[in-house]
Amino acid sequence: MTAEAPAGVLPVDKPEGPTSHDVVALARRALGVRRIGHTGTLDPFASGLLLLCIGWATRIAEYLTGLPKTYVAVARLGVTTDTGDPTGTVTGENERWRELDADTIVRVFREQVGTFLQRPPEYSAKKVGGVPLYRLARRGEAVQAPPAEVTVYELDVLGLDLPDVRFRVRCSAGTYVRAIARDVGEALGTGAHLVSLRRTAIGPHEVDDALPLSGLEDPAARARALISPAEALRHLPAVAVDQAALRALGSGRPVPAPPGSPASGPVRILHAGRLIAIAEPTGGRLAPRKVFPHD
Repeated sequence: MTAEAPAGVLPVDKPEGPTSHDVVALARRALGVRRIGHTGTLDPFASGLLLLCIGWATRIAEYLTGLPKTYVAVARLGVTTDTGDPTGTVTGENERWRELDADTIVRVFREQVGTFLQRPPEYSAKKVGGVPLYRLARRGEAVQAPPAEVTVYELDVLGLDLPDVRFRVRCSAGTYVRAIARDVGEALGTGAHLVSLRRTAIGPHEVDDALPLSGLEDPAARARALISPAEALRHLPAVAVDQAALRALGSGRPVPAPPGSPASGPVRILHAGRLIAIAEPTGGRLAPRKVFPHD
């Protein structure tokens, strides 16, 4: 792939170990394209789906970052760490999990479903005064970020091998699965931390369709995995336009909304199957918010 190749979104299956930034750097070298960004960080200890936006497709990243995320994780009851994951220092141990029955554990996990205020982990990228919490924590500064509203849409316990609990969670962007494990541990009176975390989906995009990291060096594998910008945004309603509307939108002018168009929210504008704009319905017209190359 070269810098002149079509823009798109490349789903990559990040292994445990590298940072999300490391994956972007590897992709830049392998593809020979400087303009690459991702749509949601994964911690180094975590694995799973990263969506890499390539070329001008970096401009659609904001419509991907807010999509719900799905994870499969393992929480270990009875042990807490300062980071909430296996990379941290153990801060407490508790054997009370031996007294708990399966029904109680499953019930407390399921109580995490809903919309609520979640306290970010002390070691996280959440910023206070412009400084990430993890930097403040490493400096020994005890600073709490204000809780943020999150939504856990689904949470299913997949298996108990105590003290480990394997579960699947589908949640809003900005939700910390480490914090879910922490809060469950506190509710059970045992403490807990995550020992593994794998992101299996971002909105409609599944990790099963992602390119393994080693595949970045294979042009044919990259081409098979690359998703067009129009397809990457398939969760948005689509409106097809003719050549006249294409010219108007390209000049930044609104066009009449075809019958049956959505009344609100961002809309994909397609011409000949290609994404040419993102528009917002307003007053019976579609006002372009972003216009993309279409020659």
